[in-house]
Amino acid sequence: MNIPQSDLPRVVIIGGGFAGMALARKLLKEDVQMVLLDRHNYHTFQPLLYQVSTASLEPDSIAYPLRKITRDSKKCFFRLTEVSSISPETNTVHTNIGDIVYDYLVIATGSKTNFFGNKSIEKNGMWMKTVPQALNIRSLILENLEQAVITDDVEKRKALLNFVIVGAGPTGVELSGAIAELRNNIVPKDYPDIDPNEMNIHLLEGLSRVLPPMSEEASKKADKFLKELGVHIHLNTMVENYDGHLVKTNTDLALKTETFIWSAGVTGAPVKGLNASAIVEKANRYEVNAFNQIKGYENIFAIGDIALMQSEDFPKGHPMVAQPALQQGKHLAKNLKRLIKGEKLEPFDYYDKGTMATVGRNRAVVDLGKFKFGGFLAWFVWMFVHLWFLIGFRNRLVTFFNWVYNYINFDKAARLIVRPFKANKEIMEVDEDV
Repeated sequence: MNIPQSDLPRVVIIGGGFAGMALARKLLKEDVQMVLLDRHNYHTFQPLLYQVSTASLEPDSIAYPLRKITRDSKKCFFRLTEVSSISPETNTVHTNIGDIVYDYLVIATGSKTNFFGNKSIEKNGMWMKTVPQALNIRSLILENLEQAVITDDVEKRKALLNFVIVGAGPTGVELSGAIAELRNNIVPKDYPDIDPNEMNIHLLEGLSRVLPPMSEEASKKADKFLKELGVHIHLNTMVENYDGHLVKTNTDLALKTETFIWSAGVTGAPVKGLNASAIVEKANRYEVNAFNQIKGYENIFAIGDIALMQSEDFPKGHPMVAQPALQQGKHLAKNLKRLIKGEKLEPFDYYDKGTMATVGRNRAVVDLGKFKFGGFLAWFVWMFVHLWFLIGFRNRLVTFFNWVYNYINFDKAARLIVRPFKANKEIMEVDEDV
C-alpha cells in the first residue's frame, strides 16, 4: 500500500460514507496516522441519489473526492481498494492492493440493498445505492421513453410506460414524486408523441401506509401529495416475483413493466473475518457497545449503518440514515483521542434531529419532535437542510443553481443518456453466458 512507517498510532477506516468521512475529517489534526480505504474515490451524498436517477442533478453535484479530505495532512492517507477480510489476531486488513496493519480499526462500510432472499428481484430489478446505479436508472427511464415513441406494439408500449417502485419509505416516495414530475413537466415537451396519461407510476408498499418510519400525519400528507401528482399507491402489497417483464404480488395486482425499482429496505454490509457472534444475524450489523466497540474487540469499532447499538430508546439500534452516522463518526474521533491518552471513554448519545421527505415541488413532510408539518414550508426546510449537509461549497452552489433553474423553468437539465443501460446489460449477459 506504500504507507510510511510512523511512531504515531495508526487508525484504519474502512468506508468513506457519512460515518467514515465524519470521523476522518475530525482526525486530520490529531496525533494519529489515519488511513482511509474505500472502493470508490468519492463520498456519495445518498439522500439526493434519486435526483440523479430522475435527471435533476448530475452525479458530480452530490459526490465529493475523498482525497480532498486527506490532502491537507501529511499524516493521513487515502487508498482506492476493495477490502476482502480482517485478521483481528494480527491486527491486519487484507485488500486487493495488499495488507495493512492497524492499531485501531473502524468499520464504516454502511449498508447494501436488502432483497430478502428474492433472487429474481435481485437479478432483474433496479436498485439505487450508488452513483452508477442511479445513472443506470436514469438511462433506463429515458431509454424506455425513447422506445415507447417508436413501438407499434400496444402491450409493449404500455409496459415501457409503466414505472413500478417498491417500498414507500423516504426513497420510494421521493423517487415516485420525481418520476411523476418528469411525466407532468418534461414528457409533454420532449415527447409530444406520448400522451402523459399513458405513463403510470405505481408505488407498492407491504405495510398499511406510506412513510412507515414517520408519523401518521406525515404519512397522510405524503399520500395526499403523491395522489395529487398522479401516483398510484398500492398498500399491503408484497412483491413476490419480477422476471424482467411482469411483477407478481400477494394480491390480484400484476403489472407489466420494463422499469422496476426496488427501494424496499437495506441490510448491513459486514467484512469477513470477525467472530460470527459479533454480527446480529437478522440485521446483518455488528453489535457494538455504547462506545461503538464491536462485541469481543477493544480496538475494533463500527459506526454508521453497520453498527447496531441497542439501548432502551433504540432497542433495534439507531435508524440507518445519515444523522446517526455523522454523529457517531464525530463522537468516535473524540473517544479515540481519549483512548490513546488512556482516558475514560464517553458513551454515545444520539440526538434525533427529525425526519423529512420530499414528494415534489412545494410538497414535503417534516417530523421535528412535536412539530409535524407539510407543504411549502416543509419543502423549503428540506432544501435548506440538504444543501447544508452537502459536502463542499461547489456542490452546494451547483445543486442550488440546478434547483432554482428547475423551479423556474419546470425543467430537468440532466436528461442525458451518457451510458446506455440496456446495451450494457446485454453485453454483461453475453459475458455471463460465455
